[in-house]
Amino acid sequence: MNLASQSGETGCSQLLFANFNQDNTSLAVGTKSGYKFFSLSSVDKLEQIYECTDTEDVCIVERLFSSSLVAIVSLKAPRKLKVCHFKKGTEICNYSYSNTILAVKLNRQRLIVCLEESLYIHNIRDMKVLHTIRETPPNPSGLCALSISNDNCYLAYPGSATIGEVQVFDTVNLRAANMIPAHDSPLAAVVFDASGTKLATASEKGTVIRVFSIPEGQKLFEFRRGVKRCVSICSLAFSMEGLYLSASSNTETVHIFKLETQKEKPTEEPTTWGGYLGKVLMASTTYLPSQVTEMFTQGRAFATVRLPFSGHKNICALALIQKIPRLLVAAADGYLYLYNLDPQEGGECTLMKQHRLDGSAEPPNEILEQGSHDRPLTAQTYNTAGMKGTHPQSVVSQIGTGRPGPAGSLSEHILLYNDGLPGNSGCRGIYIYNLKF
Repeated sequence: MNLASQSGETGCSQLLFANFNQDNTSLAVGTKSGYKFFSLSSVDKLEQIYECTDTEDVCIVERLFSSSLVAIVSLKAPRKLKVCHFKKGTEICNYSYSNTILAVKLNRQRLIVCLEESLYIHNIRDMKVLHTIRETPPNPSGLCALSISNDNCYLAYPGSATIGEVQVFDTVNLRAANMIPAHDSPLAAVVFDASGTKLATASEKGTVIRVFSIPEGQKLFEFRRGVKRCVSICSLAFSMEGLYLSASSNTETVHIFKLETQKEKPTEEPTTWGGYLGKVLMASTTYLPSQVTEMFTQGRAFATVRLPFSGHKNICALALIQKIPRLLVAAADGYLYLYNLDPQEGGECTLMKQHRLDGSAEPPNEILEQGSHDRPLTAQTYNTAGMKGTHPQSVVSQIGTGRPGPAGSLSEHILLYNDGLPGNSGCRGIYIYNLKF
């Protein structure tokens, strides 16, 4: 991710770019003095495996898996791409383009160069230009994604500057594969899973994340990041096996979703007020507007991470390090944060280590809150609340007690009222207030 626009605002003014390689085994960092590669094989130590100081102001540096092939762009020559063998310290080739290079993507077959209104597809073996996609909708952020799979070697990029259309292009057969109408708002993030059979998308609103089958374009999953506010999604990332999907933004919360299909269970009569309310809600979706129905059926976060900052650009990755699932966040504040993910229980992830991107380590930030108000709402939460006669504090904006929530919440949230708890006898029914999407 290009961090140049924010580097002057952060505590690490040298940092211009950070990105994980295709299998999340190393981290590339571009700085004003050159670029570095760090190994991600350990939590306790961020091992620097290479540093180059020959090229200043490196705003893009992309490594091909764990090989010695690296693609570099500098702010001093933003239209020029250099492809180098970094271990030998030699330049393999260079190409100049008609406009500023906004993004470079690599896999074992193709190298993609993204300009604001065109995309160049190179054969990575000899760097010849195989195809050029011209006159694409304006794409000033250089948003695009390239699958790392040899069997499903697809490229995704915005098909519109005004709505969230995704163009999917087959980079092997050099032809358009599909156009997916993913969102009503313009795209903010796209990413393929490792197999190239799933594509995750988010729009500029940032509230809903969708996963589609590739190349068919069928919607497989829909997750809700939140309804409290619109945010700017910084990055989406699948775990290597494709079971988890992380979403980071300009807020302090990273959401991790689990891609699993809910198994149908035999119909049972509810035994608590929470179960009864859930049954009424699901039955009522037939009569509710489609936007409200979608909100009830959207998945919630399986796990969350509370970052010690907000407002900084960042990029996340899900990796298996020392046989434990981890969430990694490289941020424009100059740090790499490593969290443990509980693959069975989810919930709030634990910060294990934070490393400065100059290679020094620091202890976990003690000011991080232990609780999370963004945990997913489950049937168990409903039932527990019913037995105790109280409402869970973590979902107060979604389940009310007969009184309005925080100021402004009535314009954005669904308030669900119980018909049996003490003190709520006058607030029976389901109230829906001016939902905005």
